[in-house]
Amino acid sequence: QRILAPLTASLTRALTRYTPQALRQTIEKKLEMAGSFGGLNPEGFLLFSASMAVTAAGFMYLLGILVPRLAAARLLLITAGMAAGLVLPYLLLQHRIRQRQRNIQKALPDVLDLLTVSVEAGLGFDGALVKLSEKMRGALVEEFSRLLQEIRMGVPRREALHALARRTNVPDVSVFVTSLVQADQLGVSIGNVLRVQAEAMRHKRRQRARELAMQAPVKMLLPLVFFIFPPLIVVLLGPAVIRLIVNFAGR
Repeated sequence: QRILAPLTASLTRALTRYTPQALRQTIEKKLEMAGSFGGLNPEGFLLFSASMAVTAAGFMYLLGILVPRLAAARLLLITAGMAAGLVLPYLLLQHRIRQRQRNIQKALPDVLDLLTVSVEAGLGFDGALVKLSEKMRGALVEEFSRLLQEIRMGVPRREALHALARRTNVPDVSVFVTSLVQADQLGVSIGNVLRVQAEAMRHKRRQRARELAMQAPVKMLLPLVFFIFPPLIVVLLGPAVIRLIVNFAGR
């Protein structure tokens, strides 16, 4: 606390001073889409990337010292290690975003079903969100809980819904938000909108499952050709080839 905390704070301020504002905004948006990336803010993520770059460069420098044949390419190794250290946190962040978006897309039909049942049972939209946070867990439920908190804090429902769509960046969630906003503007029953959206999202999920099933034979072709057919050929034709070799050698 006495040494590392002040040092980390000073390094963070230095990185913030020399980092473009556009890059900081992009990282902040990515971190929101990822939900939680180790509890890091944009400055912490930049410090993590810089520390990874320094660590990777130091490792490559030591590798160039320990392996004499790599001494001539030491500068190239240090540059490659620094680049890999800078890129690796961003790749991990992108992987986290894609995984979270898949989870949100997968959970959306079930969440909409629960919201539909709650609204049709007589609860308001806010009450349905409370019931959702009590009954279910997951990334999408966390986003709806944050939506409920923003509405309770005084943020207009329309702005809170648009913020939800921006944070998730999932097309299905954007369609759902647009439908809710239009229903709120036109005075349409939210229960009807939720029911229609739940059916549509469930139909989309079935379509995506069919698409993945159609892609399975194509993805299995490469392992079959390179890893399954050659051993089968060896097992089936190997004894015959050995017998022919023995017969011809005997003659």
